[in-house]
Amino acid sequence: MGRKTVHVNDKMQRGYTYELVAPAGRGFAPDFKPELTPAEMLHLGVFGGKYMTDCRKEFPKSWFQHAKLSPNGRDPAQNYFGVDASQPLSVWRKNGWIYRDDPRGWFQWYCRYYMGRRLGDEDTRQIKRWKQIKRHVAQLKRNCDAHDLGCRRRQRQALLHWAYDSRKI
Repeated sequence: MGRKTVHVNDKMQRGYTYELVAPAGRGFAPDFKPELTPAEMLHLGVFGGKYMTDCRKEFPKSWFQHAKLSPNGRDPAQNYFGVDASQPLSVWRKNGWIYRDDPRGWFQWYCRYYMGRRLGDEDTRQIKRWKQIKRHVAQLKRNCDAHDLGCRRRQRQALLHWAYDSRKI
């Protein structure tokens, strides 16, 4: 695969560039096995539909064909489980969870990783964070009947935000 350079100019980043060095959707770290693609997540409804409304040029048009988006502001009704399961970006910044190359957080990192960007230590950090979220899968299994999608909807929505398919738990 030849390298491709991506140029980003949106509300949160100006003049940012990165290279795609792996094929889209492949070449993931062996311990990173997300259950949902970014396109599937957007189609299901995540982040109140607000997350990707101003940076669509950066990603494939196909990701947005069936995406549930809310360009005028976050709308929990756009989420698959119809509940708010997000913390404000200010909380993420305060806790040091935002990396300078991905000012929108984990999902932006995942979208770029999925497309083929690799960042070494940052990839390792984000994959570690993704693995830590799996504790919520165990909590659902312990506290809910199998496939009871009404049980712990906020927790299920949060898992969707991290590419775990909580509809199957």
